[in-house]
Amino acid sequence: MKYFIEVWGCAMNEHDAETLGGLIEKKGFIKADNYSDAQLIVLHTCCIRAKAEDKVIGRIGALSKIKKKRPEMIIAVGGCMTQQEEVAQYIQTRFKDVDIIYGTHNLNEFDKMLTTVLEEKKQVKNISCTDGMEIKEDIPIKRNDNLKAYVNIIYGCNNFCSYCIVPYVRGREKSREIKFIIEEVKALLENGFKEITLLGQNVNSYGHDFNDGTNFSVLLKVLDKLGDYRLRFMSSHPRDFDYELIDTINKTKNVCHQIHLPLQSGSDRIIKEMNRGYTKEHYLALTDYIFKVMPDATISTDIIVGFPGETEEDFQDTMDVVDKVGYDQAYMFMYSIREGTRAAKMENQIPEKIKKERFHRLLTLQNKKSLEKNKAMLGKVYEVLVEGLGEKGRLTARNRGNKVINFTGDPSLTGDFVKVKVIDYNTWSLYGELIGD
Repeated sequence: MKYFIEVWGCAMNEHDAETLGGLIEKKGFIKADNYSDAQLIVLHTCCIRAKAEDKVIGRIGALSKIKKKRPEMIIAVGGCMTQQEEVAQYIQTRFKDVDIIYGTHNLNEFDKMLTTVLEEKKQVKNISCTDGMEIKEDIPIKRNDNLKAYVNIIYGCNNFCSYCIVPYVRGREKSREIKFIIEEVKALLENGFKEITLLGQNVNSYGHDFNDGTNFSVLLKVLDKLGDYRLRFMSSHPRDFDYELIDTINKTKNVCHQIHLPLQSGSDRIIKEMNRGYTKEHYLALTDYIFKVMPDATISTDIIVGFPGETEEDFQDTMDVVDKVGYDQAYMFMYSIREGTRAAKMENQIPEKIKKERFHRLLTLQNKKSLEKNKAMLGKVYEVLVEGLGEKGRLTARNRGNKVINFTGDPSLTGDFVKVKVIDYNTWSLYGELIGD
């Protein structure tokens, strides 16, 4: 039997899908390339924005129609979206063809749920409380890549940003013991992986729950000594991102000078309403110091446009930060109401027309900055990790700043570190030529 997993949302969800794959293959399934060839279809969901949930509901409806023709097909829906009890109940009530409904804290039990469905032919719904969950090690993982790997270092979130549902569906912060992280990274390196990304809703909080002096900087220093490879991390929170961490990144040999530092808003008033815990001045001081000690650093960010009560002056503060920092990349979203969050109950919700107009102004500015950043790379030589064939038969590769550079070369270079010179660029892409040593 074959399985297919569709994933919505963040890198944490992508890594969750690798865990699901490991548990499913433990039951004898093999991976399918698409829906039509699969007897088990898993939808691993996101609940950050309403649009993502709407897409999932639409997909369930389409699969339910297919199942009427293929009654042996098993449909599973889980993750952040179904961790919300009212959503899980809605899916269970409306879509009788869904066989498995699981939450974020029951993912490691998926193989047992699958066994119940296969043997007893009955629907399984397993949504556990977010409190008191223990981290389980030695769970099988089906890696989706042979070069790059995700490693979770901390689960959950304690920040309770007023717009975000994540702390309610992922639970409180809980760090993995450093010995297990070391073991996992060592095993990946022994198996030929060239790049590892550490994951957490807020990696900067790593170790705070140990109360023994262990923190994220300590972890990076330990992992830096394990070999020669690229080490990345995401995501960071400006409130906990400090100068010690910046200095650590600068002094290590393996940690890439690529930092994702979500701004969300440049207005102190809106930042406070979002419960983010920093100021515009603090944020700019951090980015100034990053570029001071690491001039080659690339910085990306997340920005929400149209948060409740956002005025034109507030929006201009955000534009000002974008202009001053000069992000390489920005993930921008119009505010979306998430039931269960404090922001959903706030007055002065911004009309869609105004949100869209501000979004396009911000997008225009960011595109200008992205183009400037790419132009500055013209003629420079970078070491890149070749990931494989991309569009138009070119090889796709990334430098240490996580910039994608496309170039013509032999596919046998996949997995190698090579040097390329940037010869052309546009707002979203870079093009290079392979050069010798």
